[in-house]
Amino acid sequence: MNVSCKCYEKSQTKKPFLGTPLLLPFVAERDWKSYRLKRAGGHHRHNPVAMVTGTVDLRSDTVTKPTEAMRAAMASAEVDDDVLGSDPTAFRLESEVARIMRKEAAIFVPSGTMGNLISVLVHCETRGSEVILGDKSHIHVYENGGISTIGGVHPRTVKNNPDGTMDFDLIEAAIRNPEDELYYPTTRLICLENSQANCGGRCISVQYTDRVGALAKKHGLKLHIDGARIFNAAVALKVPVHRLVQAADSVSVCLSKGIGAPVGSIIVGSKSFIAKAKRLRKTLGGGMRQIGILCAAAYVALQENVAKLQDDHRKAKALADGLSQIHGLKLDTSSVETNMVFFDVVDGSTVKLERLCKILEENGILVMIASSSSIRMVLHHQISDTDVQYTLSCIQQGVLQLQAEAYNK
Repeated sequence: MNVSCKCYEKSQTKKPFLGTPLLLPFVAERDWKSYRLKRAGGHHRHNPVAMVTGTVDLRSDTVTKPTEAMRAAMASAEVDDDVLGSDPTAFRLESEVARIMRKEAAIFVPSGTMGNLISVLVHCETRGSEVILGDKSHIHVYENGGISTIGGVHPRTVKNNPDGTMDFDLIEAAIRNPEDELYYPTTRLICLENSQANCGGRCISVQYTDRVGALAKKHGLKLHIDGARIFNAAVALKVPVHRLVQAADSVSVCLSKGIGAPVGSIIVGSKSFIAKAKRLRKTLGGGMRQIGILCAAAYVALQENVAKLQDDHRKAKALADGLSQIHGLKLDTSSVETNMVFFDVVDGSTVKLERLCKILEENGILVMIASSSSIRMVLHHQISDTDVQYTLSCIQQGVLQLQAEAYNK
């Protein structure tokens, strides 16, 4: 196999075991410079179909650009003042998401972080309330501690299992005894995340969610679901999305992740819950005027891109399968359930993540370091099969380069 990669040729002379080159298309016959030309839009007379368009951005599914259909919808959107409750395009989007989720009402907010914050604060109106949530949950890890700093809500974490769940016994044990309220915060809320991002985009089943919902009701608590990628979970589990959230009192649904809208999230719940949420949205600076411009794009995303999620999951699986063949990397392919792929370098590896990311960036591929030993990649509807193959080839050659450099020191 003629691989145009200096580090691979050198390794063959020295004969260390650096792994078997993947039998991937295009890169086996071309060097990286040809790919950079094609990715930038240059024509290659031998293989014009092997085109990688622009940057292959795998940092998140939040990086997608609005489609032409979204831009057209934004340009022609009928708008009015949403703070006064008059924007018809916002009303159409909110009504549609409420219908899909089978909840009474919905409200558009600028971000998922605000959606989760508002939901927690509505359920925990009394300062000093406590919420039970996973130790790897987005609310706990990535939202600036807003429930505490702004709402005076105390987080009580329970360990997330590798599959994204929390043990029922641990959840129940974390619920405070009301008789001890003189000493402890009062438990008012349980939060789940579906899919669970920090656990690799794992899906939380209907059965599990129902059981947590029953536990919450047993103790007079509310259940909130951070559904940033709830559509991904529904598609992967092959269940209607409304069934996944049936047990929840509120759900925040991100529009700018899996389904690719440029901005925004929707909170759904009862009419009384949404009335309180609207007031808190104004308090937090999230009341915007002619938001129909944004809601028009989100409506297109909702109608057109949910059906594309299954393909994103297929590409994520293909990416994971390819990565598992690269010597020096490790991942559990069975854990890839949606559009997220995490891989680690093996213990004692000479591959440094920062250096590998730099090599990838030099070749037009953007990824995100998730920890000291792992990299996260997220698929979305603007990543093609060719992009996946190109990414695998570049990662393989980058790993070989770094292994050879370390061997020859």
